[in-house]
Amino acid sequence: ARSRTVGELLAPTSPFDKKCGRENWTVAFAPDGSYLAWSQGHRIVKLVPWAQCLNNFLLHGTKNGPDAVGTRPPRHGSDGGHRSKPCEHIIDCGDIVWSLAFGSSVPEKQSRCVNIEWHRFKFGQDQLLLATGLNNGRIKIWDVYTGKLLLNLMDHTEVVRDLTFAPDGSLILVSASRDKTLRVWDLKDDGNMMKVLRGHPNWVYGCAFSPDSSILCSVGASKAVFLWDMDKYSMLRKLEGHHNDVVACEFSPDGALLATASYDTRVYVWDPHIGVILREFGHLFPPPTPIFAGGANDRWVRSVCFSHDGLHVASLADDKMVRFWRIDEEYPVQVAPLNNGLCCTFSTDGSVLAAGQDGSVYFWATPRQVSSLQHLCRMAIRRVMPTSQVRNLPIPCKVLEFLCYQI
Repeated sequence: ARSRTVGELLAPTSPFDKKCGRENWTVAFAPDGSYLAWSQGHRIVKLVPWAQCLNNFLLHGTKNGPDAVGTRPPRHGSDGGHRSKPCEHIIDCGDIVWSLAFGSSVPEKQSRCVNIEWHRFKFGQDQLLLATGLNNGRIKIWDVYTGKLLLNLMDHTEVVRDLTFAPDGSLILVSASRDKTLRVWDLKDDGNMMKVLRGHPNWVYGCAFSPDSSILCSVGASKAVFLWDMDKYSMLRKLEGHHNDVVACEFSPDGALLATASYDTRVYVWDPHIGVILREFGHLFPPPTPIFAGGANDRWVRSVCFSHDGLHVASLADDKMVRFWRIDEEYPVQVAPLNNGLCCTFSTDGSVLAAGQDGSVYFWATPRQVSSLQHLCRMAIRRVMPTSQVRNLPIPCKVLEFLCYQI
């Protein structure tokens, strides 16, 4: 089936377009669904109120130009900049933007650092931050509501390829870089760098937290898929199975599954707790043998993300297609065309998939299915129990296999 187009946000043309690319390497939704952000190429990030985008799509059709959102950034300190009224912002980051991540604060959550007596910033319940990873190795932290720069984190020596905030509201930020390291930052401690995670033999392409913030997955060149214990900042295990660079990863909403995308034309769905591949979604048939690990260049998988119902995975490949897969089926349930796509992510409510291409963003309706009671029960159990504990439950084998996503 063909996925229904919801809309598109087009980047403005620029006199520099003929001199360098407008690659959109990253697109992100705020955790509360209030904002959408994407890199328009060069140094520009655009922030728009997501609800207003959807309304414009309904009113004006799918095509929206660069000024379609229609709201202008408020002057700093003006009444129009009140946080209850989301406003559009255009942010010049000063260098090419490779990665974005939204982070929100929970005031009761204490910083992981000790002996903190002074802070430059007080993060409230309604605080919403945007982290931008740049070509020069810097990470800039912005206040989403005002567009003001709050922090400038400097320690990476190469491109910051990916960013992810801990979902627990602690404002712990992890960055992945081409300098072969991951770095852990505590934004509640004024951006203090807490730890450097080493172990990747080459570039690190991506990273993702588990829903409970206890595990971090990082992926990179040389077939690398690593899992880290974020309480001890130590490596848990290395997952082996891909045949080429691994470029994207994401955990399922219940934390029981991990999806990874690779230039070997495959998406694997793992049980991260035991390191076993449960599903393989191929984008080239027959699949390439290990000696030709990359297969055809037009089949590289660029991005992967989990839907919020835990039943679907979206992938984006160089063959000009976006695919929606069910985790229990071998073939895509929906597809959509997209040239030169580089990144994709689901909206906060899971109803829309956004994908970035040449500085613009395109949106599709996601497969809508009512989850079975069995699946909802499985997700509820797996949110609190890893595979090792599930296996010790006194339950029938078939139920055990279902809870472990083996059937």
